[in-house]
Amino acid sequence: SDSDSDSEDSSLSDSELQEAFSRGALKPGLNVVLEERPKRRNDADGLKQCLSEFKQQLAWVERLDVTSGQVADPVSQSASDKDAVDPENDFQREMSFYRQAQAAVLEALPRLRKLQVPTRRPDDYFAEMAKSDQQMQKIRQKLKSKQEAMERSEKAKQLRAMRKYGKKVQTEILQRRQKEKKNMLNAVKKYQKGLSDKLDFLDEEQTSSQGNKKGSANQRIKKGPNAKRRYKNQKFGFGGKKKGSKWNTKESFNDVSSFRSKVAHNKGPGKAGKGGKKALNKRPGKRARQKMKSRAR
Repeated sequence: SDSDSDSEDSSLSDSELQEAFSRGALKPGLNVVLEERPKRRNDADGLKQCLSEFKQQLAWVERLDVTSGQVADPVSQSASDKDAVDPENDFQREMSFYRQAQAAVLEALPRLRKLQVPTRRPDDYFAEMAKSDQQMQKIRQKLKSKQEAMERSEKAKQLRAMRKYGKKVQTEILQRRQKEKKNMLNAVKKYQKGLSDKLDFLDEEQTSSQGNKKGSANQRIKKGPNAKRRYKNQKFGFGGKKKGSKWNTKESFNDVSSFRSKVAHNKGPGKAGKGGKKALNKRPGKRARQKMKSRAR
């Protein structure tokens, strides 16, 4: 295109145009006809002259420049050639840069120590920051508020998820109960109409209750009597016949050795003062009533 040709023409230098004009190679128009491409040359003398012109004669401590060649590979312990590093392989290229920089540091540090130049930052070193403390406080407050907002949003998300899960569980329970109730009503209707001769849910409840009773009985059997029961068994024994054990016999009826008239008629010392009329009106005990009945017979 025209724009590309203009850019190519503008890339020519003035010296090349003058040389072409002196040779008579320029033709009328804007284009320059080149019969052959110019040969590239390495002007080492000119480069050295340019380097000597802008080079400054300063001490090394002011320049701190280190030139190092190829570094020995720590794995193979041999100097790597230029052809050994594949420029298309990013890993090999970066590793060669890394080893070369490491070798330059190892060469420069002893020279700096020899010149008594400190290379380590002291422990109590405080660098002046580019931003003021007030601005840093504002940034800290902003970051803190942003973090709190994120925490609040996370808590709100968790609460929403928990509520959603709770509602889901509640709806599942209600649906299951409604389904069980519907099945129960259908079973009752079938039983009333004579389509079925038993109710399954009643059998299930009965079996479950029996299983619970058996389980509790087994627990009681395995557990055994408690400490209070064991103490009473040790003190009073396991007993014997309970029904009719207090009935009078012929021998007990004829035995009146333990009879005390004062005790029987409530005339003992201190009885009147303590009981008074209430003691006289007191209903006789069970044993006394049995004796009175037996005597009346």
